[in-house]
Amino acid sequence: IITARFRCNARHITIVQCYSPTEDASDDIKDDYYNALTSLLTKSKRGDIKILMGDFKAKLGPNNYGLEPIMGRHGVGTRSNNGDRLADLCQAFQLVIGGTVFPHKEVHKYTWTSPNGHTRNQIDYLCI
Repeated sequence: IITARFRCNARHITIVQCYSPTEDASDDIKDDYYNALTSLLTKSKRGDIKILMGDFKAKLGPNNYGLEPIMGRHGVGTRSNNGDRLADLCQAFQLVIGGTVFPHKEVHKYTWTSPNGHTRNQIDYLCI
């Protein structure tokens, strides 16, 4: 996890770049990771524009029931545990999850492809 804060004329911008634990990581490791992200976002200045981006290894899928303010219906796959954690974090900080809001061709949604080229997923996100 790395952060940067940019002082702009009108508003400041806090950017958090991260690389999340895999879906197979223990719950303790994931909890520690998301607690660290929560702490960083909580410590950012109140008026700052917050941008959270990275490889979340999270599948969100198209089901946005109850999450309409922070995500659209255009995610790929079926929501994973990491996807639940990312959605909860974004909901807590009112961050909209990019890549889910507007329709795109399926081929343009994928952010990861397996080495053999047979498996593709959307696991990287930019949240504002």
